[in-house]
Amino acid sequence: MNAPMSLRRTLLLGILLPLFGFVIINTVVLYRQALAAADTAYDRTLLATAKSLSEQLAVVGEGPEAKVRSSLLYSALEAFEADNRSRIFYRVSGFAGEMVSGFDDLPPPRARLPDQKIYAALVHFYDDDYRGVPVRMAVLLQPVASSKAQGMTTIQVAETLELRQTLARQILIDTLWRQAALVVVIVLVVVIVVQRATRPVRSISQALARRSENDLSPLPTDSAPREVLPLLEATNQHMQRLSQLLDHQKRFVRDTSHQLRTPLAVLKTQVQSARRGDVPPLQALEEIGHTVDRATELANQMLALAKVEQLRQERDAPVVDWGEVVRSVALDLAPLIADRGLDFSLDVQKALVRSHEWALRELCRNLLHNAIKHCPPDSRLSMAMACDSRTAALSISDSGPGISEHLRERLFQPFATDHGARPSSAGSGLGLAICHGIVQSLGGSIDMQNRETHGRITGLDVTVRLPLASPDTEVIHDP
Repeated sequence: MNAPMSLRRTLLLGILLPLFGFVIINTVVLYRQALAAADTAYDRTLLATAKSLSEQLAVVGEGPEAKVRSSLLYSALEAFEADNRSRIFYRVSGFAGEMVSGFDDLPPPRARLPDQKIYAALVHFYDDDYRGVPVRMAVLLQPVASSKAQGMTTIQVAETLELRQTLARQILIDTLWRQAALVVVIVLVVVIVVQRATRPVRSISQALARRSENDLSPLPTDSAPREVLPLLEATNQHMQRLSQLLDHQKRFVRDTSHQLRTPLAVLKTQVQSARRGDVPPLQALEEIGHTVDRATELANQMLALAKVEQLRQERDAPVVDWGEVVRSVALDLAPLIADRGLDFSLDVQKALVRSHEWALRELCRNLLHNAIKHCPPDSRLSMAMACDSRTAALSISDSGPGISEHLRERLFQPFATDHGARPSSAGSGLGLAICHGIVQSLGGSIDMQNRETHGRITGLDVTVRLPLASPDTEVIHDP
């Protein structure tokens, strides 16, 4: 697999290759324009030569016998030759095309004159060969008249191309030198600018390469260019999530090893005691079973707490009916409610929220189980759900002792007892921490307030609010 091209090389090729193409095209265009300007200048000289020849023409005779005569000597054309590198040839043809003066072997002019452009005279310029040498030919149609006769003469003037070719080569060299100097300057500027523009990216890459594998601190964004800021911010957010996940894993391992050590030690002591016969076998088995149940419950809650942290990292959860989940959980815990003889009431409605069903089930189970556990026998326990345009609120009202003030601030922390009035029955202290984590991951809130009557606490009201999903969203069951 080929390695991807670097950003610096991409910028240099993307800028310089089109630039080189433009410079080449521009060089060709400039060269052709310079040649056209040179041809125009030298063609004016040819036209001036032809006109000076016409001034030496005269008409002799009259009627059909009229002829054109020329008094021009070839030596008079030496003034129009720029230097020894070029030569001029001419030919003057009479009214009937007969030879009047000049070089009789000069090729005859082309049959038709093209449309005139910058010259008002009837003159035509074209390239031709004469005696095996390329020449530039000018053909001038010149009227000649006398008092007795008049007609149209043809004057041809040819010039060899040595001087024009020398000028063309000089123009080409000068153009290439200028374009080469321009290209060198542009290349230097582009390389310097690209080097400076990509320096922050290289600095970030080098800084990341020098980091240790456990360093998840945010990258500096003070000196970063505006185009790189979104990448840096996304990278910092990702590293922040990784750091939180790593801290959670470390905390989970630490808490698990600490919390499971106690029930395992108790279990080992109970087994040793049963082997020695310190207690009756049935009592020993009952104690061991109780310890195993506590350890199992603790392990399940620790795993649930870890799964809640995973839930924080997930996006696009399915939409489920929270009311249906509440009914299902209440049905599952109905034997516990009946065992304590509670006066239980349930009033829920359809509430579509975006969450995994297991998270809502874990949330409702923990809250309802805590309420059942702390309600006195034969007391009241109620669950009700209300919805507005944006949120759904689940309220659980028990008749328990409420929350003590010294535990309120750390109530949602792991391993804090959930009801301060009865710490002996508070459990592992993970239930409310799990509930708090689930609610936060779903973008909701949880509130716990003591209910007072005549200055005396008569129960606890728990209210959980979650944002509603779109009403037209399909309900997906995700156990």
